[in-house]
Amino acid sequence: MENRIQNKLMVADLSEADKVTFYKKTYTHVAGGVLVFILFEYLLLQSEAIVNFALSMTEGYRWLIMLGGFMLVTNYAERMTLRTADRNKQYMAYGLYILAEAFIFVPLIYIAAVYTDSGSEILNQAAIITLGLFTGLSAIVFVTKKDFSFLKAGLTVGFFIAIGLILAGTLFGFNLGLWFSVAMCALAAGSILYQTSNLVHKYSNDEYVPAALGLFASLMLLFWYVLSILMSRD
Repeated sequence: MENRIQNKLMVADLSEADKVTFYKKTYTHVAGGVLVFILFEYLLLQSEAIVNFALSMTEGYRWLIMLGGFMLVTNYAERMTLRTADRNKQYMAYGLYILAEAFIFVPLIYIAAVYTDSGSEILNQAAIITLGLFTGLSAIVFVTKKDFSFLKAGLTVGFFIAIGLILAGTLFGFNLGLWFSVAMCALAAGSILYQTSNLVHKYSNDEYVPAALGLFASLMLLFWYVLSILMSRD
């Protein structure tokens, strides 16, 4: 274990060719995560029992239980991908996280597809907008080569405020509204900048799976709230 740590090379210290190889591996894993998410989502939506159960979990305190479970899975997956050198365990943790994302998205995507006037078109619009924003924000980091690690404190505070508002909204029965979704999109954008900056400045050459997980998580957070904003128009 000690030898493995000592032999690690930070991405910032790699040659340009090796950096490109690391970036390709990371973004390939992000793209793979998106494809697996789509597959999981499709399979989950085919089960009426799963859809009904997921919809029931959005009611009252059950939503808090589902969010709590999702946060536990997120924490486990992040820790597992960073703490183990076993690639199979890293992929298992990444796959578990993708499955958790797919399940928590079931109610939102089902409602978007079935109960909005646009149907599946709204999903396509949300996906295109999310991908465009993700690409643009990532490009900012690579072009400027700026270290956005200073965003960590602000993002941490922002996420705690968001969790507090979600808790209050669930417990006291008020709708957080459009502006909350807009603020969460801004928070997700900051998270993408931060995670992409980590990709350039903080990871070692063999940590492309945890790097991909961080980027994938930020991408899905942005997709959730972009879709929520588009649905609010219908």
